[in-house]
Amino acid sequence: MQDDIIVQLGERSYPIRFRAGGLNQIGSFVADLTPPGCCAILTDENVGALYVKTVADWLEATGYDGHAIVLPPGEEQKSLSTVERICREMVRVGLDRKSLLVALGGGVIGDIGGFVAATYMRGIPYLQIPTSLLAQVDSSVGGKTAVNLPEGKNLIGAFHQPVGVFIDVSALATLPAEELRFGMVEVVKYGIIRDARFFAWLERDLDKLLRLDADAMLKAVRRCCEIKAEVVAADEREGGLRAILNYGHTTGHALEALSGYATFTHGEAVAIGMEVAAALSKTLLRLSEADAARQHELLKRMGVPTSIRGASADAILSAMMHDKKTISGRLRLVLARRIGEVEICDDIPAGAVREALIACGAMD
Repeated sequence: MQDDIIVQLGERSYPIRFRAGGLNQIGSFVADLTPPGCCAILTDENVGALYVKTVADWLEATGYDGHAIVLPPGEEQKSLSTVERICREMVRVGLDRKSLLVALGGGVIGDIGGFVAATYMRGIPYLQIPTSLLAQVDSSVGGKTAVNLPEGKNLIGAFHQPVGVFIDVSALATLPAEELRFGMVEVVKYGIIRDARFFAWLERDLDKLLRLDADAMLKAVRRCCEIKAEVVAADEREGGLRAILNYGHTTGHALEALSGYATFTHGEAVAIGMEVAAALSKTLLRLSEADAARQHELLKRMGVPTSIRGASADAILSAMMHDKKTISGRLRLVLARRIGEVEICDDIPAGAVREALIACGAMD
């Protein structure tokens, strides 16, 4: 059994534990991190029906008094009105500033739960139990928490690190096939930004991952978390290096916002955003046609969209200007020099972005 990965942040360091069928260990894992007491288990209706009783029972056996707070599923839950509802429920059941919040679910639950934990009574501890591939490889690690506004994604948030992350890859077996594919987009991202050998392994073993081979999935999830932990430890609050994790995300977030978070899933939008980034990278950083084609072919094999549909280049560009990484009206994007190496590029010409969007299917 492999050791935990530790996100090295001094006094706020925390472990990421990996298992394949190990939710029965959650009580002892939590007990090593926070003293028993009152806790809330935040989840959604889909995940809650599968796992909330199991998690609550194991927490109770270790001395925690768990109260489930169950939300409808969907990105539209990432709002301030949902945050208020959760906080009022936490007051009602008696959570205080020493209580624990458990975020049990995918990226939406993790983002909302982290933001609630960051702000409830000026900050309480929280634990991430990610159940989607997207959350396991990315959003559960690093302490970014946020909710959306109609004008853009994740515009209200805070940095608040969890006390730990417990990843059980067997939970991925309950995901719809398309959600698994969309989560794989973030896995591919890690190969592009930091590890060419990992990208090549994905090209070889993608079929194993898509059929949920446990060993392959543990390897992929662990490697992504290793990269994320290294980057977060070096740059917790995105002053520099951490921005590389946003490869494909600025365009992706713009597509999500334009559709009212209804037309594109996060994975779909980021896949398209990565293709736009590759098109720009060929123009501005001389990314080779061969490397751009490798990214394109891997995304196609995964069955995710690689071109824009139903949106104009001007509308997307306007939405990108609302992204929180855009400073003083200057676009800041992560572009690729080659597979395994990216660069944070400031003051990208809007005209070049527009051309890349059109090349990827946006309407002129």
